[in-house]
Amino acid sequence: MIIESEFTPARWLKNRHAQTIYPALPWTWRSYPALRRQELELPDGDITAVDWLVAGDNLAGTAPLLVILHGLEGSAESSYARMLMEAALKLGWRSCVLHFRDCGDYRNRLPRRYHAGETNDLRYFLEHLHKYPESAENAGPVVAVGYSLGGNVLLKYLGESEDDTPLRAATAVCVPLNLHECAGALEQGFSKVYQRYLLKRMKQSMKRKFDRHTAAFDWDRAMRSRTFAEFDDWVTAPLHGFDGMQDYYDRCSSVKFLKGIERPTLIVNALDDPFMTPEVIPSEDQLSAQVTLEVATAGGHVGFINGGTPWNPTFYLPERILGFLQPYAAMPGL
Repeated sequence: MIIESEFTPARWLKNRHAQTIYPALPWTWRSYPALRRQELELPDGDITAVDWLVAGDNLAGTAPLLVILHGLEGSAESSYARMLMEAALKLGWRSCVLHFRDCGDYRNRLPRRYHAGETNDLRYFLEHLHKYPESAENAGPVVAVGYSLGGNVLLKYLGESEDDTPLRAATAVCVPLNLHECAGALEQGFSKVYQRYLLKRMKQSMKRKFDRHTAAFDWDRAMRSRTFAEFDDWVTAPLHGFDGMQDYYDRCSSVKFLKGIERPTLIVNALDDPFMTPEVIPSEDQLSAQVTLEVATAGGHVGFINGGTPWNPTFYLPERILGFLQPYAAMPGL
């Protein structure tokens, strides 16, 4: 089902780039809740990190658990993750951020990082939780939210898993449903600024992990990459077993997995998102009966600021996300 969003941008922040950039400014969300880090050993011998909201430790183990997947080069420190964890706590929910490998200021062991189609780590984490339902720590219903790249991972996982998942419901926000389209969008106009900024961070991460002698890819070409398509062709693909960028995008674009989703799922995307084009929006026949696609005319990329003042803005997404998930988190066990 495709529906029109009720989101209306704040009258003082209607530009799509302003909506995208503003939430990252330090004064827009000043709260930094205490987090507890857990190391997650992965089946292939690698490791990543899960950050848990400390305030949630005081809740009963049967309380709902919200699992958050961050975006490209994001972490539990990202403003969207912090504000959602605090909003979930007000509902009496526990929450955590599952970091992708080599993210969240936590280095992994193996010569690889993460990509938009890596669902095995999420699957392992959720099965690890589900394996111990009698545990006081993780005995409640589990729901999930993915932002941007994390949303792509979440939707792909749901489509692959069909009915075989412990998740009750899920929400994905500003998802690059078609990786080909999104890579092209970031080569246009002002969107090149985001591409340049993120590529710089990704190259810095590469330099922390590899050098020209240890890299399992062409180091010089990787450092010369000027677009996501080049970086994914020269770094992401060879690091993670894909036959180039085209193969990676073809196999990992979540639009191809939407038909297989069998858990209630809300996707919220904006037509003015500078990380993609309107062509990313799928047709209704590409969605399963369990998927609701909410399309907003505005909102930018993970912005969706709907009011307040420049020094104290209000945000549409936390209430919308939790409002959708709440009925499923309250349902008796499946």
